[in-house]
Amino acid sequence: MSGMDANGSGGTDPTDPDTADGQILRAEGIGVRFGGIRALDGVALGVGPGEVCGLIGPNGAGKTTLFDVLSGIRRPDAGRIVLDGRDITHRSPVWRARHGMRRTFQRQQLFGQLTVADNLVVAQEWRGRGGGFAADLLAAPTRRGRERTRRARAAEVLRFCGLADCADAYAGALPVGRARMVELARAVADPPSVLLLDEPASGMTEAERSRLAAVVRRLADEEGCAVLLVEHNVAFVMELCSRVVVLDLGAVLARGTAADVRADPRVRDAYLGSAAA
Repeated sequence: MSGMDANGSGGTDPTDPDTADGQILRAEGIGVRFGGIRALDGVALGVGPGEVCGLIGPNGAGKTTLFDVLSGIRRPDAGRIVLDGRDITHRSPVWRARHGMRRTFQRQQLFGQLTVADNLVVAQEWRGRGGGFAADLLAAPTRRGRERTRRARAAEVLRFCGLADCADAYAGALPVGRARMVELARAVADPPSVLLLDEPASGMTEAERSRLAAVVRRLADEEGCAVLLVEHNVAFVMELCSRVVVLDLGAVLARGTAADVRADPRVRDAYLGSAAA
């Protein structure tokens, strides 16, 4: 029943690998309605530290709505969200971000009038500790030291993401593929424990997608980050993700390894078609 317990309360199903113990992020029995339309119906999934999980499905399946619920932009009508063992269903997006959850969006949301490096510095500003506005005006040593630390971290992440050559370019002037990589770099400038990527490969060249896949793997393998990604490029998902969840009409249609999902006739009929061959 997709994570719903016998009472329909959205409890953990011990037989479901997506809601098993050890998941850092879990969605349990998530339901969302838009008027008379049921956008999500009892959806359960989870992702563990160091795991890359793909979320696929046809247009209108509920993928972005689920991401909105996970990141706190939308409150579910049923079910709950659990982060690191804590119920965060009623927590704000800001609270979630400050507790390790980061997200990118389908539409690019860079600070176009800032340089690429400054986009990454801004992502670290929420931590404060530099003396605030007065320290900025006076160029206080504490502020200068904090600025050096943040810029050093920004440079490190830009190298990690293959963006060192455009650190001083204005973000708004970048081509789509590079801009998407900057969004990823900004999301991980302050190290996340959970990363939600919404169509991260959209508009990228094949070489850029290969770089993206390598960066995501390293984040999972070396940093222990839990990654959940929505992506229409099925081949990219199947190659990158250790596990795949398929949504259709707001419900989980199938889940398992890439091979399991490819072989599932329901998935082939509903979504993959020739892409599964």
